[in-house]
Amino acid sequence: MTGVRFLSLADAEPDEAVVVIDVLRAFTVQPWLFARGAARLLAVADEAHALGLRERELPDALLAGEEGGQQLEGFELGNSPTQVQSADVEGRTIIHRTSAGTQGLARTAGSGLVLAGAFVTARATAAALQAAAPQRVSFIITGASQGRDGDEDLAAAELIAARLRGEDPDAAGFTARVATSDAGRNFVEGGPAWAPPSDLAHAIEVDRFAHALRAVAAVDVDAIEMTQLPVGA
Repeated sequence: MTGVRFLSLADAEPDEAVVVIDVLRAFTVQPWLFARGAARLLAVADEAHALGLRERELPDALLAGEEGGQQLEGFELGNSPTQVQSADVEGRTIIHRTSAGTQGLARTAGSGLVLAGAFVTARATAAALQAAAPQRVSFIITGASQGRDGDEDLAAAELIAARLRGEDPDAAGFTARVATSDAGRNFVEGGPAWAPPSDLAHAIEVDRFAHALRAVAAVDVDAIEMTQLPVGA
C-alpha cells in the first residue's frame, strides 16, 4: 500500500511522488485555463521571473498571478476561475505565478512525479497516482502558509488519498470545509474584491475535469511546464 504524508508549504520537498494542493485557487484556475483553450501553461515562483520570462523569451505570453490574493500589477489575469471563464486565452501561452500553489511546485521540483491537485481534478489525480503506484506520496498543503490553516487543501488531499486507497467517500463532507477554512472565509458577499463567492463555488466542483495536472521541467525555458494527464494514461 502506498504510504501517505501531509506536509505544509514550509516543509515541502522532493519525494518519489508529490501532489501539490491549492484549492483556492491556483489548481482550480489551471484546469480552467486549459479548458478555455490555453495552448501552454508555465508555472514560476517569482513575479520578477514571470515578467522577465515574457520580456526575454515569450513576448506573446499572458501573465496570470497574484500576491495576497490580489492580481499582480502588469499581469493580464489574476488567479480567479471566474475571471478565466470570460478571458480570451485560446491558443495563448500563460505564465502563472501565485503565492502558494506555484511555490509548492518550485519546492518539489526534481520529484519522480509531481501532480497539481484540487477538488476539480480529484478523481483524475487519484487515478494518476494509482497508475504510477509509488511507494510514498507527499501531499503539500499549500494553504497551510502565511498564517492560514489550509483546511481547504487538507480536505482535498484527504479525499484524493481516500480514493487512492480505493475508497469512495461522500465528497460533500470534504468540500464543506472549504468555506470554513481561513482562506475560504474571504469568498463571501461583501468580502475582498479579489475573492468573489463564485470562485469558491467553482473550487468545490468535484471532478469537474477528467485530466490530472502533471508538472515537469520545461525543455526550452526556465519554468515548470504544466501538462494534462488523462485518466488511465
